[in-house]
Amino acid sequence: MLRKLLGRAKISKLGITTPEPRPDRHGIAIAAIVRNEARFIREWARFHHAAGVRHFVIYDDASTDETRAVLQDTLPPEALTIIPWAQRLSDIRLGREIHNQVLAYAHAAGNFGSDVRWMAFIDVDEFLIPTAGDDLNAALAPLGDIPNVSLPWHMFGFSGHERTPEGGMLANFTTRARDPMGDAPGLRAFKMLVDPCRLTALRVHSMETEGGPATWNDAGVKSDMSARDKPEFYSTAAVQLNHYYTRSKADLEAKIARGPNLVAKREAYRRKVMRTVNSVEADTVEDTRARDLATRLGITG
Repeated sequence: MLRKLLGRAKISKLGITTPEPRPDRHGIAIAAIVRNEARFIREWARFHHAAGVRHFVIYDDASTDETRAVLQDTLPPEALTIIPWAQRLSDIRLGREIHNQVLAYAHAAGNFGSDVRWMAFIDVDEFLIPTAGDDLNAALAPLGDIPNVSLPWHMFGFSGHERTPEGGMLANFTTRARDPMGDAPGLRAFKMLVDPCRLTALRVHSMETEGGPATWNDAGVKSDMSARDKPEFYSTAAVQLNHYYTRSKADLEAKIARGPNLVAKREAYRRKVMRTVNSVEADTVEDTRARDLATRLGITG
């Protein structure tokens, strides 16, 4: 019985030996795992590169569209590394699936972390929006030497679109859930910026640095990881993390059909996604911060 129960669980947290920092390390890298994102990844890459991201480490999970070609056409060669990442691994003794996304993040930190001050672990439907100026490096500079930052999701919904509109996500999707720290299912979650040379354990949404549970918001306020979901932790002093969860209704259906990263979660995936969609759409507010910055940076879809 114990073996059967363990077989249903996934290995979703990995420890990592921290890489040695290079003396000239600087800037921000993004690590992302992607599959068939050719329609959206150009805007995402252009925006983040214009906003100051130095390097993109892209894990290609068996894309069959033009994702790789679009990235290569959008970013300069020195800013882009694409790694094939189609494997599915498990602990063969217990049949426990190892989270493919966490594996990619650990690989990125261990192999590319020595070169950068910050590494972000986000998806192609997530955008890091500097709020203190137009450059992420300048926005993060006042945080000094802190080892990690927890960024709450700002969950964007349909914005009235049945199908993908012309002109890109940032220009067209401008309504989000009003309260990023709300209690409705699926709203309150975080992604992290970390110093990869102090990263010691990682999951998709929570990472440990220097072996402990401490985390900071983007105003430099320290908290325990277990307490970061309290309203007083919320901040967008330096960076706002926008999550374009649904895009259009047609895009949402394609997302559900594509399925989750974990094979074991496929049956429950639609139910989970639709619960979150209902939470996002229940109480919305207009937010044009990303659109306005994209305009200033000269980024159109």
